[in-house]
Amino acid sequence: MGDFADTRVSLTGQGTLVAIAQTAGSGGACLANVAGLQVTVRIVAGLSVAAGNVLLILRRGSTYWAIATLGAAPVVAPSPPSPDTAPPSTGDPAPAPKPDITTGVLTCPPVATATYRDGSWRSDGDPVSGFDTYQGRYAGSSFGRMTGCAFYGTKPRSLSGATVTKATLKARRLSGGDFAARTPTLRLVSQSTRPSGAPTLNETTAGPSLAVNATTTSFTIPTAWAQAMVDGTRGGLAISIGSDTPYIHLAGRGSWSAAWTLTIYWRRG
Repeated sequence: MGDFADTRVSLTGQGTLVAIAQTAGSGGACLANVAGLQVTVRIVAGLSVAAGNVLLILRRGSTYWAIATLGAAPVVAPSPPSPDTAPPSTGDPAPAPKPDITTGVLTCPPVATATYRDGSWRSDGDPVSGFDTYQGRYAGSSFGRMTGCAFYGTKPRSLSGATVTKATLKARRLSGGDFAARTPTLRLVSQSTRPSGAPTLNETTAGPSLAVNATTTSFTIPTAWAQAMVDGTRGGLAISIGSDTPYIHLAGRGSWSAAWTLTIYWRRG
């Protein structure tokens, strides 16, 4: 509150004074500080008084009348906090921002398709790295069982660090064996390019069930298999069984350009 020493005047006689309203007007009166004393002040009709108003007072005898307001009392701004004062706590800390999430699709055609039989890679038809892929052995054949492979090179590893959410495969069955729908046995291969010797076969799952001349463009393989290719611990796919049947012939790159194309769906973040 301001210092009103300079407004103090004698309370004897009559005249105008300046006072500070201590209470709001009620019932035509309020309490006010007049020259350092708290007195009851009557309020003229039509004048609105709020606590803190500066009042112009007219004294008549022993009665003080508020005849006008001169504004609000001066406000003293609080002292700013010292620099070493910690700001007040506003509650729990804000959560860390969510990381950006990126998603995408990577198409991986094989760098080679080939069939391994009797200790070597077949080369009696299409080029050895574009050969059709076979599993089992044709009835009456004097040759051994076959393993057809697709190798994907380094392209899946370009997603290193990403999480695979889905992976699909394109396959087409060609003539060979009976015409009914048959299911090859898929294997996950260690090598990403065709080795000089036998491929290293690992995990097993059922492949697409196809009749002769049927095609699938979106057969889903295990997500973990594609993740292994992205991580670099596996590099290819194969069809292979430990018996002669079912004998199955799937197109390689030389017969169908989209053969064994792998599509990997991924995300980061």
